[in-house]
Amino acid sequence: MVESSWDQFTDFCRRGSAQIQKELKEIDMLIQQTSSEVDRFMQANARAVARTRQIESTFDTVPREDIRKAYNTLIQNQQRLFTMRGQLEKLQSDQKHLTRIADLYDRILGFAPPEDLSLGGDAAAETALEPKQATVINIIEAQEQERLRLSRQMHDGPAQSLTNLALQAEICERLFDRDPERARAELTELKESVIRTFKTVKVFIFDLRPMMLDDLGLVPTVRRYVDGIAEEGFAGLTLQVTGKELRLAPHKEVTIFRVIQTLIHMAREQDQASSIVVHLNLEETEAMVTIEDNGVGFDIDEQLNSEDAVRLSLPTIRERIEVLGGKIHFFSAPGQGLRVSFTLPIERREE
Repeated sequence: MVESSWDQFTDFCRRGSAQIQKELKEIDMLIQQTSSEVDRFMQANARAVARTRQIESTFDTVPREDIRKAYNTLIQNQQRLFTMRGQLEKLQSDQKHLTRIADLYDRILGFAPPEDLSLGGDAAAETALEPKQATVINIIEAQEQERLRLSRQMHDGPAQSLTNLALQAEICERLFDRDPERARAELTELKESVIRTFKTVKVFIFDLRPMMLDDLGLVPTVRRYVDGIAEEGFAGLTLQVTGKELRLAPHKEVTIFRVIQTLIHMAREQDQASSIVVHLNLEETEAMVTIEDNGVGFDIDEQLNSEDAVRLSLPTIRERIEVLGGKIHFFSAPGQGLRVSFTLPIERREE
């Protein structure tokens, strides 16, 4: 029976590895095609830059319409080049992500079954290893998916905004002596863009690793996260804190915060909730958390036992809580939203 379970596990890894290799080949082809497009747009951009420099050297004799067309062409080419480079960076990021998973599968498949597996041995001990291996795989994959999400968020947000800022600054520089009024208007827009980008970067840094979690602890960090969501315009999130505001072991604070963060995101984006209630209760030896929303809901058993569950992150959340000795319960049904409650044994942080 143990041998059959091991065979099923390794067969799952082989199928996963084959699928990853297939996806890597497809991405390799897309990277080659996109690289060719980037080279083509770079050449077009170089021609556009040369044309604008030529116009600048004879600015007073060139018709205004020709000047406008030249600068519009330059801006369009730069935007297209930026877009194609972004697509290339995204594909390369996906490639790195899939390569890490492929390496993980290769390492797992490189392990031979224990020598005494077919001879009897300590079957209970060997069987106990298998769910731990599956838990490690799920946690590693969840970490890689989170890194991929953050890299895409960085590319689509701050990176693109900074490129636009550089372009706006260049336009201001060219207009400063020729059209002061328009340059002043462009500078005003540039200032507003800098402020927006700064706010975006602050949100990104907070999502990546809120520094106040280390400085102030779990409760203030959760409060700040909830306030940030309200500032974004979502008014349906309520936080209820009871018990004592204790400082916990760092890994416990991170785990609780990340689970709350993930469940709030799921409620808003996947469960389409308009109302979310988070209850956080800290006692001397136990943390109790409940997150409940009024979203569309789903068949919880089906989601927990299907491939879709990986996308929903529910099994990963359960594994993170259980591996720390906690207990977690899910409830959902079509039209009844999602309710998640979990308890986690805690201990005070030693100051």
